[in-house]
Parts: sequence; structure tokens; C-alpha cells
Amino acid sequence: MKSTATRSGQRHFIIPDTQCTPEMDDSYFTAIGNAIVDLQPTSVIHLGDHWDFPSLSSYDKGKKSFEGRSYLADVECGNRALEKLMAPIQKEVARRKKGKRRHWDIMNNLHFTWGNHEARQDRVVEENRELTDLVGYHNLNAEELGFKCYPFLQPVVIDGVAYCHYFTSGVMGRPVSSAANMLNKKHQSTIMGHVQDRQIAYAKRADGSRITGIFAGICYEEQQGYLTPQTNTDSTWAGCWVLNEVSDGSFDEMPLSLSYIRRKYGK
Repeated sequence: MKSTATRSGQRHFIIPDTQCTPEMDDSYFTAIGNAIVDLQPTSVIHLGDHWDFPSLSSYDKGKKSFEGRSYLADVECGNRALEKLMAPIQKEVARRKKGKRRHWDIMNNLHFTWGNHEARQDRVVEENRELTDLVGYHNLNAEELGFKCYPFLQPVVIDGVAYCHYFTSGVMGRPVSSAANMLNKKHQSTIMGHVQDRQIAYAKRADGSRITGIFAGICYEEQQGYLTPQTNTDSTWAGCWVLNEVSDGSFDEMPLSLSYIRRKYGK
């Protein structure tokens, strides 16, 4: 029997940074899709940085490691991974429709907040206007697969919870430094990606209602060349999050590690 969202609140499924590259093993995206089908959330939120775009990295440009990179390959690997994630969901929606079973309105509740890696395209086009028709979000298949996409750093609020790739602090627009700082600045339940590890903070409004701030961590297995041994994937947490009983910004969080998702849902 499939799990269903509780009557007293909504259920959110959150996917933090997946940072797809042409060399990665993307088989776990099918497992994530299977988890979503099993848990039957009312909303799915991807926090961005799905397309890593190493070919557009200004940090690596001119280095030996930059050789052989391809924008088209970067686009295709991210598109392929997102298709794998959506395939079990599309199959379940079609199965329910064909059998006239209880409707699952997930296709109208898919959200994607663009991250700074997707926004690398903006910088490239700004510096090379002749590439406007060749480089851009029109190459990415998130909208085609049913996601509502939000510009980089534009939050989306769902059931009282604010989501964004990251939230800013101060006039310079730098990322908030901690989950506690995020709550202090935003005074609302807020969830972001961007940071390579998870972190949770709790607070209460004046009326006693709970608010929670979450740094959601990452959702990939590859080592990142720009990180140190203390911050790379062997020493940090990777996975997705389920929020149960979501109502007016209050919820019960349930982390699902990527290793658990692979074991339970990797069919």
C-alpha cells in the first residue's frame, strides 16, 4: 500500500543540490523517483544546482582540469538524470489515471529553485551576448517535465515554508552563515541547499507556533575538486528530506540518506 499525506497537513519531498556531471553514476535518480512514488508527497521541491556546469566554471578556467569540458554534455547529463527521477512518477500518475484510481495531483506541485550553478549561464550570456540563443535555461528540461521554475534567489513559499537555493544576509547578498542565522533574518520556516552539509535550527513565533530552518545538505556521491577532505562527500551528509504534517510553516522533518534511498528504492 502506498503512503499518503496526512489529513492534518501536507507532505513535502525536498531534493538538495544534485550537481550532475557527465562522468557521474546517475542511477540513484530512479531510486529517488521510486521514493517519491512510495511516500506520495503533496509537493516536490528541488533546491537547485542540479546541472553542475563545470564547462562554465570561472574558477577552473585556464587550468588543466578544464580541458575536455562541454556545455552540451553538461546539459544532457542533467536532463537525463531528471528524466530518470521523473520516470517512476510519470508511470504512477499514468497508472492511476488508466485504472481510474485515486488522483495524485503531484504534477501540479513540482517546484525548482534555480541555483548558482544554473545561473552560470546568465554570466556567460552577459559576457558573450552572441551566445544568447545557444546558452540558457531553454536547454534545461525541468519545465518540460512539469516543474515550476523560479529565478536564482527568488524564494517560493509552500504551505508556509519558504524555499530557495540559499537565503541571503546583508546588503551584499551573501548566503546566511547558519540555520539559526537564517531563522533570525527571515522569521519564517526556511529551507535552503547550497551548503555541503545539513544543519537544523528551531525557534518559535510570539504566538507559540514552531518555525524551523534547515540547511538541506547535498544529494550526490561524487567528490568535488574544490572541496577539502574535511568537506567532501566522504565527510558530509547526502540525501533528501521529507516534511510531514506541513501546515502554516510547522512540520516534522524526516531526513532520508542517499545510501538508504539506494538500498530501499533502488530497483
